[in-house]
Amino acid sequence: MEVHEFLQEAVAILGAAVAVLLASHRLRIPPVVGFLLTGVLIGPSGLSLVSDPHRVELFAEIGVIFLLFAVGLEFSLDRLRQIRRAFFLGGSLQSFLTIGAVTLIAVLAGTGPPRALFLGFLAALSSTAIVLKLYAERRELDAPQGKLVLGILLFQDFLLVPMIVLTPILAGSVRASPAAIAARFGLALLAVGAVFLVARYLMPRLLEVMVRTGIREVLVLGALFACLGFALLTERLEFSLALGAFIAGIIISESHYSPQIEAEIVPFRDVFNSLFFISIGMLLDLGYALAHPWAVLGIAAAVLALKGAATAAAVALLGYARRIVVLVAAGLAQVGEFSFVLLRVGQEHGLVDPGVYQSFIAASLLTMLATPVLVALAPRWAAWGRERGAAAAGEGLAPDAPSGHVVVVGYGLSGRNLAHVLRAAGIPFVVVELAAEGVRRARTAGDPVLFGDATRRDILERAGVERASVVVFAISDLLAVLRAVTLARQLAPGVHIIVRTRMVAEIDALHRAGADEVIAEEFETSIEIFTRVLARYHVPANIIRAETRALRGERYRMLRSPSGAGDVSQAILELLAAGTTDLFRVTATSAAAGKSLLDLDLRRRSGATVIAVVRGERSQTNPPAEVVLEPGDVLVLVGSHAEVENAFGVLERGASAAPSP
Repeated sequence: MEVHEFLQEAVAILGAAVAVLLASHRLRIPPVVGFLLTGVLIGPSGLSLVSDPHRVELFAEIGVIFLLFAVGLEFSLDRLRQIRRAFFLGGSLQSFLTIGAVTLIAVLAGTGPPRALFLGFLAALSSTAIVLKLYAERRELDAPQGKLVLGILLFQDFLLVPMIVLTPILAGSVRASPAAIAARFGLALLAVGAVFLVARYLMPRLLEVMVRTGIREVLVLGALFACLGFALLTERLEFSLALGAFIAGIIISESHYSPQIEAEIVPFRDVFNSLFFISIGMLLDLGYALAHPWAVLGIAAAVLALKGAATAAAVALLGYARRIVVLVAAGLAQVGEFSFVLLRVGQEHGLVDPGVYQSFIAASLLTMLATPVLVALAPRWAAWGRERGAAAAGEGLAPDAPSGHVVVVGYGLSGRNLAHVLRAAGIPFVVVELAAEGVRRARTAGDPVLFGDATRRDILERAGVERASVVVFAISDLLAVLRAVTLARQLAPGVHIIVRTRMVAEIDALHRAGADEVIAEEFETSIEIFTRVLARYHVPANIIRAETRALRGERYRMLRSPSGAGDVSQAILELLAAGTTDLFRVTATSAAAGKSLLDLDLRRRSGATVIAVVRGERSQTNPPAEVVLEPGDVLVLVGSHAEVENAFGVLERGASAAPSP
């Protein structure tokens, strides 16, 4: 009977999860939010399709393990180095300002210091799953706010580990003497040190052995063994299961096989994570929330306001402009999924009473539900009012900017490369950069840089857009680029605007906004490959140039069309069908140097024919076979593309690429 009931509840949960995913996709809301609502709906306080939520707790615990294992896989040292400033400075400032503010308010409200600090821990963590999903859908992960949000979220995920370690100490379950605290953290540091030793020496060898077998199941089972094994190990050491899973993820992230392992565990992670979020929704006592609506709404509003203010202060202290401050503050104002993990640890140690437990769950769910709305409205809030401080004033550039110059918006990799070329060519330019780190890098390189937001009219005016010849946008924030392009076109109707984009879907919108040229990285890579392949087939360079100009002039229409292959120009098709003529210059290292045409026997070995030999200012058509080739001679070859390619092999290396028929 118990098995029958369990299967009934499992079917209800899985059916609800499928329905939620479909509804979330249609309504364009994050599935995590839908899972939380589903848990409320089917849980004990809703339709009671699952009457005993404790049956799901086992799956939820496994879901947490896989969630932290996946975070550990993403927490590679290489990725950390790329966002180290956002991680170390942004993450620590945002987290500790939030903890400090919440703790202070809780103490003033009469809560004891240990419990007040624990409440600060709960409020400090934001939702990695929701925020990164929203930023990925908005294509802002590579924008300044996306990189900053990612760094802060990773720091918060890492901070969960010491918070879990400190929770029993705050509850008095472990002696709170300085020696005991030092001993507990010393044990944690010792465990982390041992983990990295294993990661450097043992785990890569084990993974190598598993990969060499060629058996896919071995890699999957090995990853699961590492994840669950380390979780069990840390639990036996009186730490959390989640800590061990996180450590296992970090170990594997340092190997060459982490992308494949992550791909293999995605199905497990997604299934158990869904159960985790649904089980969190089941924990909500809907009756309690409806009986105390103002308390729940007040806590939710207070958390959003406090976290938003703390995040804004942290980002502002890092030197970012008002727009980035507003965007990041709105994105990180909610309570995260790991707060529920910490909440359960606190409940187990008596730090949270039932009333606070239910109030926190209800308020947290409201903050999660509000996050998509806050992220969507943040760009409008950022646009209100005028920029203040250095970013608005255009610090670092004189008002009398040069004329006929290039305005480069963004000092990332593309912007730096363009600035380097312009500097070498002696072409005047001005860089507009919003991130303080980019401004410092530009000043170190000696490039003229304006610290400001290109979506502001006064910043573009200060950069001299009206007097510029070209404006290049090399940033990844689509909404900011659309607004800045529109503004630049209004200020300077005659300026030539070039925009770099990574996404094909953005091309038409950027052209409508006023861009003259949109460089799509995906298609430019395709064009580069296309030109090299045609050159390999000895298609004349002028035909290749004409074809690439046509591709770009039509906004990549041929490449964007599903049946684009039929749009290849007739000239290309005729040349590929008819064969080609090409030139080969004999060098001192060529296999042809010092040999006669008779010795080379090109016609038999490659199928191509030498129709002329050019020596200095003289040329000889239909040369006799006895002509000995000298360094500097130029041969005119005729044949099919394969025959000419084989002839190049004979002349260069003494062997054809493939036998001629």
